[in-house]
Amino acid sequence: MDPYLGYEIAVALVALYGLILYALHRAGKLGPDRPLSLFGPALMTKTQRGRSLLDRWGRFRRFWSVVGDLGILLAAIAMVSIVVLLLLGAIASFHISAAQAPSPQEALGLPGINPLIPLGYGIVALVIGIVLHELMHGILARSQNIGVKSLGILWFVVPIGAFVEQDDKEMLAASRRRRDRVAAAGVLANFGLTVLFFFALSGLVASAVQPSANGVIVALVEPNTPAFNASLAPGDLITSVNDTPTTTVSVFEAALAKTTPNQTVALSYYVPGPGTTVTTSVVLAPSPTVAGRGYLGVGVDAVTPAELRQVLIWPAGSDQGPVVGTLDWLVLPLAYLEPVSGSTMAYYHLTGVWANVSPNAFWIGANLLYWLAWMNLLLGLSNALPLFPLDGGLLFRDFAESFAHRVKKGWTDAQLDAFAGRAAALSSVVILVLLVWQFVVPRLL
Repeated sequence: MDPYLGYEIAVALVALYGLILYALHRAGKLGPDRPLSLFGPALMTKTQRGRSLLDRWGRFRRFWSVVGDLGILLAAIAMVSIVVLLLLGAIASFHISAAQAPSPQEALGLPGINPLIPLGYGIVALVIGIVLHELMHGILARSQNIGVKSLGILWFVVPIGAFVEQDDKEMLAASRRRRDRVAAAGVLANFGLTVLFFFALSGLVASAVQPSANGVIVALVEPNTPAFNASLAPGDLITSVNDTPTTTVSVFEAALAKTTPNQTVALSYYVPGPGTTVTTSVVLAPSPTVAGRGYLGVGVDAVTPAELRQVLIWPAGSDQGPVVGTLDWLVLPLAYLEPVSGSTMAYYHLTGVWANVSPNAFWIGANLLYWLAWMNLLLGLSNALPLFPLDGGLLFRDFAESFAHRVKKGWTDAQLDAFAGRAAALSSVVILVLLVWQFVVPRLL
């Protein structure tokens, strides 16, 4: 198979996109006074259709005002949380090597660029998250009597974004509270969607997925070791060592810690492809790191199939505590455990009403729910950053103005506005420095 096939397809699609733009331009369909125009390299479609729908949804003004106030609170909490995480990342960057430092691609939460985000699932989740994010801005704007000029979508081969264009004059003329409700609406929408898709995935996995076997997942097998001689391979599950069921990594390590070099122990492992369990005997080698300890010769993943199922259902219920469980849920892509596919999918079987469903089709749906939750969380946190032109930047500016209004009673509106502008500009610079810091500093030390 051509290793560059993906790049070749991408180049072909971009070339086709360029030809379509050229044809639209020659036909007079493309321009600032047309429904189609360019926003950088992206094709922007803008329409006034849909504004009546926003009016109908936004007419419940008291309800949406309460929702908007909740959004302001959540956005403020998210803003503080993400800034603290960036500060902790900046401190940690002094203690990691260049090889351990994240790559610049990982700073961008874009499918196809960030290596952790799968292209297909990532694009679908990103588009849905952005469209509903912008839709909520529109609903809150109309509920606060702020006009909406147009709605639109951005295309670059595929839909890459959406927008609801509010009336800038009416936004500026609105009170801070009304304006901030509109600004926080997108962040609230993304967090709400995170919760919705998380529980949809949780219920789906809880009702349908059961481990076919449980044990520690073999990540690597050292050559010419007892594990290698026993035909263990990456992806297999070690279910017991020396008659001890290895239900967790700590139990597996404790079982090996009780062995000695040249000891013959019983070893059972599950092969996910054919779905068979192999029981054999191995003679352990001397450990290269711990004197007097037996050595099997494998590296194992940190999460077992049963623990992965638990994390997908309710990470706060993890045996290692809610914090570790939540972190496990977030870093499943880093551990190559999400999207669930290949040998990982083969660790489970479907039950109940899903028993006769194709496992491939089931896991496509489950993976999509995971990425919808994951990407919406990322969008919500990212947009809460006090960085222009993000929602958090607009909110931070009003927060700064509100703070100055309380502290500097004698300031005029012009002075308050100037202070808020300087504070927002400074916060944007600080955030940009912190974002770049974690990629640059480890490579300079």
